Amino acid sequence: MVRKSVMLAIFFTLLSTTSTLAQDDKLGLIIPNLYGPQGLFVESDAPLAGGVDHSAHFNSSFQSEFTQFNIALASELSALPLPSPASGFTYEFDAAAGAFTRTTQSFGPILAERAETIGKGRFSFGFYFQRFSFDSVEGLDLGSVPAVFTHDKAELLGGREDVVTTVNSIETTVNQFTAFFTYGLGDRVDLSLGVPIVNSELKVTSVATLRRLGTTNPAIHFYGEPGGTTRTFSDSGSASGIGDIVARLKGTLAKSGRAGLALGVDVRFPTGDEEDLLGSGAFGLKPFAALSFSHQRVSPHINLGYQWNGNSALASAFRFGASGAEFGEKEDLPDNFLWVFGVDFGAGERVTVIFDVIGTTIIDSPQLVEETFTGLDAAATTFDNIGFETATFSIVNGALGFKVNAGGNLLIDFNLLFKLNDAGLRDDLTPLIGIEYSF
Repeated sequence: MVRKSVMLAIFFTLLSTTSTLAQDDKLGLIIPNLYGPQGLFVESDAPLAGGVDHSAHFNSSFQSEFTQFNIALASELSALPLPSPASGFTYEFDAAAGAFTRTTQSFGPILAERAETIGKGRFSFGFYFQRFSFDSVEGLDLGSVPAVFTHDKAELLGGREDVVTTVNSIETTVNQFTAFFTYGLGDRVDLSLGVPIVNSELKVTSVATLRRLGTTNPAIHFYGEPGGTTRTFSDSGSASGIGDIVARLKGTLAKSGRAGLALGVDVRFPTGDEEDLLGSGAFGLKPFAALSFSHQRVSPHINLGYQWNGNSALASAFRFGASGAEFGEKEDLPDNFLWVFGVDFGAGERVTVIFDVIGTTIIDSPQLVEETFTGLDAAATTFDNIGFETATFSIVNGALGFKVNAGGNLLIDFNLLFKLNDAGLRDDLTPLIGIEYSF
């Protein structure tokens, strides 16, 4: 009874003490507002030929169309496999013995589901920490994203234009601490609740270089003083608070010998502030199936699911006004098809080793593509650039972990998630550490 009271106290304390840190700028608006409320300007002291005044404003997909980063991060937050809320200890009632007996010799997977449930009237708690430090997007190093800005009134220069090239560094980390609670509603039905506490940090630095392809007068376009060609822009922020709460209902549909099939559904509530990159901002529904089989100490498992997502501000196009960028009307966050193939192996009485291959197919989502920009000068000077297209693509990760029984019904979990392809917004290596306790 004391143990139950302590675990419940920890769980509800986590719910009641989290709050979002206040800050002036929302994290999701840092990139479009990086150059100030009016966008990327260069200074000008000289009119064009004939005394025509002009705007020294430059445009780029990086600033006006980089919703892809927000969508990619929202998709990552909503589609990443959360630690399984099912207990490592699963039981069924043995009528002959008149008591509950364990159904497997393995403690089960970490980032996947198995068909077994924890048993009627039993409880399980889990506390997990994951750290995501994103390294690339579509295989492009986030430390050096190229973007070319073009003059917004190039026709005043007879079609020949100066351009501004930028090299952009985007540093993004998400620390996620998730508390899970699972209760056995029946012999074959579990109800789970997952509450993530999220800290998101974003820092963007852009080194802009003026390229004089269409003008020769250093007073027409410059940085700092006539002749100046470079300027560095930087902004950063962080926020903390509750992420998107997930409720799960799972039931074992069929069981034959050591094989079982479970069906379930995850319901995601948009409780995280999406504008501060703490959640997806969209209601979500994920029906899934979990097939598992155990033979002595080896337990293969397969999961299939479809993540339906509602509308989110992170999927909206930016609107630019006098005070800078703001989120537009909420739009549909891309849906995902998810699958997991893996095996957990009872390496001993107290240790289980787990390996999974985890896939997410993101449907009709903006995707960054690398391009080459060709200037309109006589030499047709080229620069690296980025653009965007709508595509369906798959993110594939591997996961290697283990569970250790520290005594009684207490398990300590460790897992490393690593990328197996380059699609999407990616972290090369994501660690997880956590504990499970059931009673």
